Amino acid sequence: MLEEAERWLSRRSWSVADRPLDRLTAAKKASGASVSVVLPALDEEETVGEIVAEIRRELVEKAPLVDELLVIDSGSADRTAEVARAAGARVVHRDEILPRIPAVPGKGEVLWRSLLVTGGDIVAFIDADLKEFSADFVSGIVGPLLTEPDVDFVKAMYDRPLGEAAGQGGRVTELMARPLLNMHWPQLAGFVQPLGGEYAARRSLLERLPFPVGYGVELGLLVDALHTVGLDALAQVDVGVRKHRHQDGQALGRMAAAIYRTAQVRLARGHLVRPELTQFERGEHGFAPRTHSVDTEERPPMADIAEYAERRVA
Repeated sequence: MLEEAERWLSRRSWSVADRPLDRLTAAKKASGASVSVVLPALDEEETVGEIVAEIRRELVEKAPLVDELLVIDSGSADRTAEVARAAGARVVHRDEILPRIPAVPGKGEVLWRSLLVTGGDIVAFIDADLKEFSADFVSGIVGPLLTEPDVDFVKAMYDRPLGEAAGQGGRVTELMARPLLNMHWPQLAGFVQPLGGEYAARRSLLERLPFPVGYGVELGLLVDALHTVGLDALAQVDVGVRKHRHQDGQALGRMAAAIYRTAQVRLARGHLVRPELTQFERGEHGFAPRTHSVDTEERPPMADIAEYAERRVA
């Protein structure tokens, strides 16, 4: 590991226990900063309600840490929106935000659009498929942004059990993202969960970054944040254990292809490979190829969008 990354690891890695809630609420009051929490959700009726209820109970009602709790429904066919609303979140459909630009499928698309319908100085993103959710996930990633003025971007780190095996989750992280980061952006080698969906940042940074529309969004934001504000403005916080729904191998393959493409665009070297991925499924007559397009589109920095600029002025 680079000496710079080793120094960062000891200086910018914390535990959620390092910042008790009373310290965070006092820091929030002193700074006057507001906090928005965004959950991107697609067919998550089984988990989204418990997550919303936990955040409202612990970080809105008991401790005034979160000012805005938003679920963005990206086209659910189940009761995601209804469950989230009943649990106390404001729910907005992806297609209602910035209708001038037709929405495309993808998590990054939803996160990018969320900047137009939230107002917090600090924006925290939380995946909506987490099980046994703790409010520590939110307070942990928001904490350094309230107490460390020179920190702009914070990722959660955690154990990711796979079935009964501890620490076996994050397969795309270990097989794709971590090798890419160590080889091409070694300053970021200290991040335990570079692809984790739980992270927070200052709006003043997020609005300046492009957002890959699909699975590449986490790697893209991390790399671009490094180049925009520098390593010392990035941090991570240990929040314990993350339990969620695991995807099958083929879905992970498509995720890995999108992440590789995101890295390739940022490396900007040589010829870009064809943005497609062919996988194989056994059918009645043997293995059949299935070809999927790889997410290549990116949204520009939100600060460049006229509607966003108009809202800020208003």
